[in-house]
Amino acid sequence: MKNLLKYFRGYGAVSFCAPFFKILEAVFELLVPFVVAAIIDNGIPSGDRPYIMKMCGLLVLLGVLGLSMTLAAQYFAAKGAVGFCTNLRQALYDRIQSLSFTEYDRLGTSALITRLTSDVNTVQSGLNMMLRLMMRSPIIVFGAMIMAFTIDFKSALIFAATIPVLTVVVMGITIRCIPLYSEVQRKLEKVLLATKENLSGVRVIRAFCKEDEEMAAFAEKNNQLCREQKRVGRISAAMNPLTFVLINLAIILLIWQGALSVEGGALKQGMVVALYNLMSQILVELIKLANLIISIPKSVACAKRISDVLNVNSSMTNGTDTECNINSEYAVEYNDCSLRYSGAGADSLENISFRLRKGETLGIIGPTGSGKSSLVGLLPRFYDCTSGEVKLFGKNVRDYDAEALRGSVGFVFQKNRLFSGTVRENMRLGAENASDEDIVEALKTAQAWDFVSEKEGGLDYVIEQGAANLSGGQAQRLCIARALVRKPKVLILDDSSSALDYATDSKLRLAISSLEYSPTVMIVSQRVSTVMHCDRIIVLEDGRCAGLGTHAELLQTCDEYREIYESQIKASEGGASA
Repeated sequence: MKNLLKYFRGYGAVSFCAPFFKILEAVFELLVPFVVAAIIDNGIPSGDRPYIMKMCGLLVLLGVLGLSMTLAAQYFAAKGAVGFCTNLRQALYDRIQSLSFTEYDRLGTSALITRLTSDVNTVQSGLNMMLRLMMRSPIIVFGAMIMAFTIDFKSALIFAATIPVLTVVVMGITIRCIPLYSEVQRKLEKVLLATKENLSGVRVIRAFCKEDEEMAAFAEKNNQLCREQKRVGRISAAMNPLTFVLINLAIILLIWQGALSVEGGALKQGMVVALYNLMSQILVELIKLANLIISIPKSVACAKRISDVLNVNSSMTNGTDTECNINSEYAVEYNDCSLRYSGAGADSLENISFRLRKGETLGIIGPTGSGKSSLVGLLPRFYDCTSGEVKLFGKNVRDYDAEALRGSVGFVFQKNRLFSGTVRENMRLGAENASDEDIVEALKTAQAWDFVSEKEGGLDYVIEQGAANLSGGQAQRLCIARALVRKPKVLILDDSSSALDYATDSKLRLAISSLEYSPTVMIVSQRVSTVMHCDRIIVLEDGRCAGLGTHAELLQTCDEYREIYESQIKASEGGASA
């Protein structure tokens, strides 16, 4: 976790000031018992009121100085902790954004959200306490012991015997709790994942009347988290009682030893009171230290989890090329490409090869799970092929800078994903500086302008979270328009017209084919009617190329394509005639 220390950059001096002022506060506090002892031993027996008032004034001054130091320490500790965690959270978010889809698949979305939110907040809280108490408590404890030796050696031995025992108790509980808090965070991730899935899939759950089953499953995960928290809570809860028992036993011994010393004339009563006050200060500080120790395992466990993510490097190395060679003969080339996902037992794609010239359209069809989305995901480098190569305008996609590569490829995902905000804001995710005219043109091409123009506000119409105020077809068309706004050189439609009726789908394909900048288009679809007019069609079966050619050629040479065609087109014609 040493790699986290660099995020103190800019807050090092502030973080140093917090414990410094706490040390000063501790020094002023350690002087208080001696002032009280002086009043008892010198002022009260002689009835010297001026002396008593002077000492009382000194007590008030020490209190004011201590309060000032406390306020300063609190301010600097808060500023240092918040500043550190601001840098840490930003670095963590930047690292997450830099990861490839492979790392997202392995780490999981819920785990990353937990690290960005709960874990960072826990580290911030723990760091704040550490900056305030890590130096103060040990100084009070050991300072009180040293001052006890200046008062009475025999009484000070009680301090010397008590502190190591307390240290063993505190450290033992801490060491035991650290791995348990890590387990608590893992159980929390499962609860968050269940919450995320249930809330995002609430319509599906209700459609299948699975509310009771999901509530029971959530209750089980929640109870597991509760049991783990109770387990670690029982162990950490032993901290305060044990420290109270040990300190109170030490106080009893101290008063007994002090009484013997006073009776023998070796000590004055004020010194015994000073020793008692010093032991009481140790008790108070150990209670604070116990609370700190309880929070430290949480913070350490969370910091380790954050550090693990920061230590994850993307499996993809970013290239340096930023310009496409638009004079290349082929816009897209797949040369003997295979893909195996991390942890998978078999290839999802095997030895796929084809070439597309600029402006050509490729249809990709095949049964569910045949590798269609995997195939198109290789071009923008969502995943890297495990063998072979993918080229964009004559250059291997691995050689491109990721931003430049994806800036040349417009990708419309199979699952609609619009963000809460206006239509204009969503469209400008495709091109930040797009004008309203560019947006309207893209919306018209995507067959979306008709319904957008009818919405209240037009481009200022607010899309709700999850596009809840749009139909599936409307959301799909807006996603297509968002990709078209950037005027990509290559446009990939990953089954992104599945919610459109045949007429709208046909108008959309005609509009895309009529674009002035003539993008190369790759269309993934389950419908023969969507791909049959493409320049070429590739048929996938279990990750392998079962056929490549035009619609007419595949009807003659590819049994898999002919089977799909007959099941869709001929069946619908037969149904219509019947």
